[in-house]
Amino acid sequence: MVMGAVVFVLALTEQIYLPLQLMTIVFFVEFGIRVTAGLQYSPIGRLSRVLVRRHEPEWVSARPKRFAWSMGVALSFTMVLITNSGIRGALPATLCSICLVLMWMESALGLCAGCEIYASLRRRGWIAKDEAIEICAGGVCEAPRPPATALET
Repeated sequence: MVMGAVVFVLALTEQIYLPLQLMTIVFFVEFGIRVTAGLQYSPIGRLSRVLVRRHEPEWVSARPKRFAWSMGVALSFTMVLITNSGIRGALPATLCSICLVLMWMESALGLCAGCEIYASLRRRGWIAKDEAIEICAGGVCEAPRPPATALET
């Protein structure tokens, strides 16, 4: 997130775009590794594991995180195309701001927007429950039980 913010500010204030172009590729590769191989193989995931090694982990299912990382793949791929094709102005600035806000929400607030969207789709029945394990951070994936009818009581 910090690296993304620094290159975003450089592009926005100094019109230096090469670091932003490279960072979008880094984010795309990072999210791609997370989605296809898993967090344990991603470079930033490995660094994060070292930084928090003394903290008790909060175990969650991979499905909501993989859904969120897939959103990251889509956003970062879009940014790779936009920034590396020379598009400047409001479009890349808006998309980059969205990415930074989403990363900030997760790191500072512990709120994973992709996991929340996954949970919403899960509650609506648009995504099937993973019977093996379905643990979302803060219990956001829990589907409320329908109210009992008079015949069931």
